[in-house]
Amino acid sequence: MKLSLEVKTAILVILGIIFFIFGFSYLKGNNIFDSNNTYYTEFDYNSLAVSAPVTIKGNKVGKVKEIKYDFETGKTRVAFSVDKQLKFSKNSTINMYQTGLMGGNALAIQPANDSQMAKDGDLIQSKVEDGLVTSLTSDFSQLSTNLDGTLQTVDTLMGNLNGLVADQSENGLKNTLAELNSTLKSYKGLAYSINSVVKKNDENITSMVDNFTTTSTNLSEMSEKLKQVDITKTVSDLESTLSSVNTMLASVKNGEGSMGKLLNDDKLYNNLEGAALQMEQLLEDMKLNPKRYVHFSLFGKKAKRYDAEGNEIKEEKKD
Repeated sequence: MKLSLEVKTAILVILGIIFFIFGFSYLKGNNIFDSNNTYYTEFDYNSLAVSAPVTIKGNKVGKVKEIKYDFETGKTRVAFSVDKQLKFSKNSTINMYQTGLMGGNALAIQPANDSQMAKDGDLIQSKVEDGLVTSLTSDFSQLSTNLDGTLQTVDTLMGNLNGLVADQSENGLKNTLAELNSTLKSYKGLAYSINSVVKKNDENITSMVDNFTTTSTNLSEMSEKLKQVDITKTVSDLESTLSSVNTMLASVKNGEGSMGKLLNDDKLYNNLEGAALQMEQLLEDMKLNPKRYVHFSLFGKKAKRYDAEGNEIKEEKKD
């Protein structure tokens, strides 16, 4: 099918009008094929721009579509679009905040915790957050007043310090510094004295350190040797020895063996006591009658004999 020149011209004109409308809307921040939801909010003044970002929790989810002044209410009506996937309550707050010193303003959605979801075309309440420059401007007068008071305090403090330095009395700063300087000189002299003592006894100190090192080494070696000793075997042998001693003491206590009989048998004690008594009597008799036990004769005379009673035994003469 062959088109006439008039039809071709009409098609080109229509396409040109469509592209113009689309391009103009795009430059204004509107997208004809945009399928996002549109919501509205109002401010007492306008400090936004079309295509300004709309964020939630720091994430960009939309942009400002249109800004109009409402002559009836005297407020600025702002239309903004967000992604359809975003669901938030219609009781949420739209905060206008400053993105930076040179970054302009933007909108932030502060969601409310309820189930009344906002619908396309709803009017959401708004709030303006003070930016850095606004806060500094509003607080500058208070800052200036506080700074003035601080400067007055500093001036008073410097005056007091000046008077303290110039004071020549005992409480003056000059006298205090002089005493401090004297004290430091004394400490300096003491340090020199200690240094001199250390130098004079350097060899002794070195010897003491060497002795301490040697002692530490010996203790370390002894500790290593003690680690190598079989403590378990030693304790076991000691327990075995104690058990043997206990057994021996038990047998002695029961009167077994010579030692047991010596300690427990009364007869042995009585015999020893009797022997000691007889020995004592014997010694006493030897002291009183030595001639009975010792005989000495130059001419061969026979010694006298005595019986058990101590009486002399006379020998009978032979015919």
